[in-house]
Amino acid sequence: MSVLTTALTSPLATGLLAAAEDGTWFERKVIQRKLVSATMETLGMTFVSGALTIVFGLLLGLALVSTGKRGQHRNRTVYEVLSQIVNFGRSMPFIILLVAIMSFTRFLLGTSIGWQAACVPLTVGAIPFYARLVETAIYDVDRGKVEAALMMGASGRQITWGVLVREALPALISSATVTIVTLLGYSAMAGTVGGGGLGDLAIQYGHNRNWTDVIIITVVVIAVIVAIIQVLGDALARLADHR
Repeated sequence: MSVLTTALTSPLATGLLAAAEDGTWFERKVIQRKLVSATMETLGMTFVSGALTIVFGLLLGLALVSTGKRGQHRNRTVYEVLSQIVNFGRSMPFIILLVAIMSFTRFLLGTSIGWQAACVPLTVGAIPFYARLVETAIYDVDRGKVEAALMMGASGRQITWGVLVREALPALISSATVTIVTLLGYSAMAGTVGGGGLGDLAIQYGHNRNWTDVIIITVVVIAVIVAIIQVLGDALARLADHR
């Protein structure tokens, strides 16, 4: 009798009983309690880091254009330095970057755990990616429009923001959409090292406990978020296209 009691009260038996009582799919308690909060954490990571990436990535991309061969302030040395920084940042696998700058994240925020902390490596990793997309989009602007603006006496700032950025705006928005979707995927990786969000939910409960329904639900939620971001991005790009 004592042996039976011990077996029934063992951690393994307790876990199996809890899993059996927990239900499946949306009846599962972890989904009911954590899905909404995990989704909000993922959205927080994605859009906070996305906003920072767009701002700093745009500035870095414009610096590349300005100091490049077709720029208004050509400087080969500065361009090569910035270009190599961008190349290095783009070549770094995100999961390695996440761990490598953990001390820097802790220095900035006082912690390396949580979705707010995950925004730091997400932003650092995405800025070079978006900067290169910005450079490509700006280079696609018709050179004749720049020359026409110069003939009319436009200043460097007016050419940069009034001609280059304005003409490249649809491509910049499309590039930002791609970047934000990429950040959404990166945020799932951040969940593996305490970043929270849907990635953490899928790993901690779906993978570690072999609850396939949890994994499927998180994947579906992420897919829905990606679809919404893509639709909104495409709509904004069409609105910005004045051609």
